[in-house]
Amino acid sequence: MSAHNRVEVMHGVNLDQLGRRDPGHYGGLTFDALERRISTYAQELGLTVRFFQTNHEGEFVEHLHSLEGITDGIVLNPGAWTHYSWAIRDALEIAALPTVEVHLSDVSRREEWRRRSVVSELCVATVSGEGPDGYRTALARLRRELAA
Repeated sequence: MSAHNRVEVMHGVNLDQLGRRDPGHYGGLTFDALERRISTYAQELGLTVRFFQTNHEGEFVEHLHSLEGITDGIVLNPGAWTHYSWAIRDALEIAALPTVEVHLSDVSRREEWRRRSVVSELCVATVSGEGPDGYRTALARLRRELAA
């Protein structure tokens, strides 16, 4: 494996409730099943993944602060924080790691407030609306970025 294969997969608020949330937007997978699928995708791509999930914005920020030297890139799904958390945006800027933003649902076709991302300008790409497969797309995009 290459020296640049460590990826932190960060899930934000309410992502741990997959399986209970509207399957029309989020699919039917549970959170644990989603993480197992992401692990399989990562293994296929030669990436090593670690997972983090919290429903507490400050913990999310602190985790971003702690990533220096332990990961090469981030796959980030902040959940609803995507649309308004300037604190997470600033912490992502401080982390200064290649990041791909990912969303299970197509946020561009949902409520108006969900159409804005305060983190996207700091990301090398955004993947939205592909359901769980979007994580494979995000990992593949990050892998290309890390190989460059």
